[in-house]
Amino acid sequence: MKPGVYSARVLRKSNQLPTPRVAPAEPPYDEETAAALAPLGPPIALFRLFARRPERAKAIYGWGSYYLSRQLALSLRHRELIINRTTALCRAEYEWGIHVALFAAKVELTGDQVRSLTAGDADDPCWTDPADRAVLRAVDALHTRSDLTDGEWLDLVSAAGEDGAIDAMLLAGWYHAISYVARATRLTAEPETPAFADYS
Repeated sequence: MKPGVYSARVLRKSNQLPTPRVAPAEPPYDEETAAALAPLGPPIALFRLFARRPERAKAIYGWGSYYLSRQLALSLRHRELIINRTTALCRAEYEWGIHVALFAAKVELTGDQVRSLTAGDADDPCWTDPADRAVLRAVDALHTRSDLTDGEWLDLVSAAGEDGAIDAMLLAGWYHAISYVARATRLTAEPETPAFADYS
């Protein structure tokens, strides 16, 4: 783990978890808050944080109802590669842990691949599919340069199609925003989610 980056699991054991800076909405919810939370899914802390302003939660659901659906122009596997890599690069352990817990097995990520997403790169030997490598290289390039070279663009389009490439960029950008919120508000890890230290 990089210096200064906390691991929720390590800090949980030592009772040194950072205190959340903003309290998520807590039950019992008023009618408007309950209605805004209902379509988001299980009431995890992030959703309850959004629901402090129900209109914000409703707007975020509109975005998520496309980007976390089968309508997305990306495979579920590529979606999760983008989310896991982006949140790992942003060191957003809260959101990374949720996606690893819920989707890593579903999209057939091996332990080595989760480890690589967390602390490696697209050149690690666990990545044998050129499409996976292209998606990961694009995420890294967008994170570090906010742009793609002609070669990176062509490789991403070859892996995901033109609409998939557009969705990949928007998804990576969205998960930067989610990472900022999760880290800066010091959200506490959800139960039964992994920590970065588990894959270091």
